[in-house]
Amino acid sequence: MKTSSNRSAAASLWRTLLAATLLCAVPVAWAALPIQHWVQDSGARIYLVEAHTLPMVDVQIDFDAGARRDPRGQVGLASVTASQSGNGLLAADPSRSGPAAPYEGAMDENQVSEAWADLGAGFGGSAGSDRMSFTLRSLTDPDLLSRAVTLAARQLGEPAFPADVWQRDRERAIAAIREADTRPATVAGKTFRAAVYGGHPYGGEVTATSLAAISVDDMRAFHARYLQPCRAKVSIVGAVDRPRADQIARQLLARMPAGTAGCQPLPAVPDVPALTQPAKLDIPFASAQAHVLIGQPGYKRSDPDYFPLLVGNYILGGGGFVSRLSTEVRERRGLSYSVYSYFSPGLHAGAFTVGLQTRPDQAAQAVEVVREQVARFVERGPTEAELKAAKDYLVGGFALRLDSNRKLLENVAAIAWHDLPLDYLDTWPRQVRAVTAEQVREAFQRKLHPDRMVTVVLGAASPR
Repeated sequence: MKTSSNRSAAASLWRTLLAATLLCAVPVAWAALPIQHWVQDSGARIYLVEAHTLPMVDVQIDFDAGARRDPRGQVGLASVTASQSGNGLLAADPSRSGPAAPYEGAMDENQVSEAWADLGAGFGGSAGSDRMSFTLRSLTDPDLLSRAVTLAARQLGEPAFPADVWQRDRERAIAAIREADTRPATVAGKTFRAAVYGGHPYGGEVTATSLAAISVDDMRAFHARYLQPCRAKVSIVGAVDRPRADQIARQLLARMPAGTAGCQPLPAVPDVPALTQPAKLDIPFASAQAHVLIGQPGYKRSDPDYFPLLVGNYILGGGGFVSRLSTEVRERRGLSYSVYSYFSPGLHAGAFTVGLQTRPDQAAQAVEVVREQVARFVERGPTEAELKAAKDYLVGGFALRLDSNRKLLENVAAIAWHDLPLDYLDTWPRQVRAVTAEQVREAFQRKLHPDRMVTVVLGAASPR
């Protein structure tokens, strides 16, 4: 009866929230939502945006525990450590038990899932190339939020990592990898990343062999080493004030190991090596379309050329059907329905990538046109008309990046992770507007080397 009552209360509050969302539909006034920042005694760094329009809160906790920290031979350890953390909880310290401390007993994966369903809230972990992230979403009803934070703290700090569940999930993951390796896009992407990143962790691929080498003891050791309060960056967006946000952050991190030697710096990860010569990789594959990927290591997110490269890439291939690559490859020559380019900046130089699909007999021509357009753009940069159109679009669409709590949280977490200025969202449109054609041209010349790029063509022979 208690479970049904909890679910009914949560459902009622979510219906109220949905009605408020549909009826009010108040957009986020980003310029009026300053980011508050402070550091707790543990060393945890907290970032808060108060948004009281809706009775809900979103939290993201980031650690330097992404795939770049995977040990050699165990690619995927960060990812499975994050995902397996929700598959059961250890029995907690008995001293914490009592009416005010729910969820203290050992819990299996079904009990954890049912507890979240009862609360009408959600919590989960994932790992990307650089960071491991945990996100919590809950209504701010005091009882529901208190229970959600308690359960999230347990899942974050006291995961059980049950061996039988990992064995089951590992078999499923291996089957998924084998199935994915039958797809042309997967094969082309793996070949491209390996060629661009070399031996850098950014190029690591999860395989059946690497998963077989990972045990639950490895997950526990990885969790204990990298997930400590002193290493946490906590971003909070929602209908909570600073004292409540500080309390939420403290409670979320309270069950994590503090570390016995203080918060020592983690070992440095080498940068992505620059390419010294071009690479042409032809992959025979029975595919109706040839898959083409061209690129190289790009730049770090901390690079001062970030805004010229952002604007310039929109013009080159990031602007969909209005980009230069689309005009030359799709409109004028009909070689592909779509063609795109993008940078992936992170703590290291993420790849610059141009991608398209085309008929196998047109692959050589498509590659030639792309190479020519990239080289021309690097040499000459954009026209003033292209520059104005790009800046108008980017600035005009900026509000859509912040029109929900979840989107705002993503931006705040990015500011926290990359140590960007707290007024970054306020100055973003101005910094885009300030970009000149000369800055774009010079930035692309510093970063891109068309004569040293990787070219992967799957399903047709590439030009020699």
